[in-house]
Amino acid sequence: MPLHDEPRSGGLPYALGAYLIWGLLPLYLMHLRAVPPIELVGWRIVFTLPVCLGAVIATRQGTALRAAIADRKTLALLGLSALLIGANWVIYFIAILEGHVLAASLGYYINPLVNVLAGTVFLGERLSRAQWTAVGIAALGVSLLASGAGEMLGISLSLAGTFAAYGLLRKLVSTGSLPGLTIEAAILLGPAIAVLAWTAQGATGVSLGDATGTSVLIVLSGAITAVPLLLFATAARRMDYSALGFVQFLSPTLAFLLGLFVFHEPLRPIQLACFVAIWIAIAVFSWDLWRRRAR
Repeated sequence: MPLHDEPRSGGLPYALGAYLIWGLLPLYLMHLRAVPPIELVGWRIVFTLPVCLGAVIATRQGTALRAAIADRKTLALLGLSALLIGANWVIYFIAILEGHVLAASLGYYINPLVNVLAGTVFLGERLSRAQWTAVGIAALGVSLLASGAGEMLGISLSLAGTFAAYGLLRKLVSTGSLPGLTIEAAILLGPAIAVLAWTAQGATGVSLGDATGTSVLIVLSGAITAVPLLLFATAARRMDYSALGFVQFLSPTLAFLLGLFVFHEPLRPIQLACFVAIWIAIAVFSWDLWRRRAR
């Protein structure tokens, strides 16, 4: 992919590719139900690092990678972001593998609105009246879950919160997406190897040679992690960020449809009411973005 002096157009196919992969990720994970979630995250980290290093070499971003490693503040922030993205992966894998696809979908619907609140609280950004209305409607939907579907609420808010905090930290780091992800994977490599060593001692550990199909899917986890992030980074450079925000909802929408029609997960009335509230909030928020952009 061209990474320098890209035109401000042609980013939509990259964005669609990234969010399509993320949206269909539950299908991939369901073929790995024999692997414990914490172990699967360990394998994901192990195989993500070489993919990232190869991409750094191919895209000639070695200078940026070395500059980030030499900066102590950058390393400290990436260390925190690595912990957050690792926690997010664990929560997501547990949710999908234990049959909570709808809860995971709701978490990533809520995430953009949590990002807005984080920007207001930590970055001093101001919200318009319509955006505050959207946040209020989303809060109403979340409160519905709190009254009747606490388990779903816990998963959704944990996913939205960890990813929002991750995004906030990465916003404070000047390092690009690929060098940053490479350093995060390197930071998590030690804990990942420790987890794999620990699970290998128990009855639930999965060796790469246990089953050919499972082994291939585990090895592919590195590419499945790195490729959509690279596609997203390219899309972000080629598209207006407000337009990219609309495409973002493709991923949780696909997950929602998978949970409902492929995995046949039950959708209780109170959960449906929450989804409707979130969809209305997203519509209000998106309309306001486009209206301000038109001005």
